Amino acid sequence: MSSSALGTRLAEVDGSIADAARSAGRDVADITRIVVTKFHPASLVRELHALGVRDVAENRQQELQSKSAELEGLDEVRWHFVGQVQSKKARAVRRAASVVHSVDREKLVSALDAPGEDPLDVLVQINLTEDPNRGGVRDDDAPRLAEAIARSESLRLRGVMAVAPLDEDPGVAFERLAGIAGRVRAVVPDARWISAGMSGDFAEAISHGATHLRIGTAITGPRPSQV
Repeated sequence: MSSSALGTRLAEVDGSIADAARSAGRDVADITRIVVTKFHPASLVRELHALGVRDVAENRQQELQSKSAELEGLDEVRWHFVGQVQSKKARAVRRAASVVHSVDREKLVSALDAPGEDPLDVLVQINLTEDPNRGGVRDDDAPRLAEAIARSESLRLRGVMAVAPLDEDPGVAFERLAGIAGRVRAVVPDARWISAGMSGDFAEAISHGATHLRIGTAITGPRPSQV
């Protein structure tokens, strides 16, 4: 994709985000747009950075590590990790990420916790489906996991994250997520982030309080083949 096409896509998405925020009676300044660069080269992140993007996301530990290392000198980039974290890879993810969106079990809390280090922002991942094999905790377990994070020495709970199920209206799913987010805030009042909404459903997410949107192909175009 050419830089001009990338800039056009970014501007179109940002315009749609602003429209959705106005429709929901919200201030667009309260919404963070994260560009998911999965499978794209580090050079794309450089192009995005030149266009003003500062929040980017990866969902594979090795790709996060390699890109963040290659782009170490790029100012003010915040790396968000949005994929499932293996406990044995947790420290590697922690070293490379500014935010981990996918904390879904107490074992991972222990693996990510690094007493004496700077706080790491994390979110509780919620499973909005009936499939127990999907990433995330069930809604009833979210407050307990929030309590475990609150007890940690170096993790800072920011809120919740979820993906809308494919077989459910995203607005209905995100409304449920907003309710779960309220239960998490009852444990940690400052945990106000709601990471929800992707390329196809970010408008619905915004209408139900999403503060962080994870948008990939609508901005980056089709992903290259996995290598």
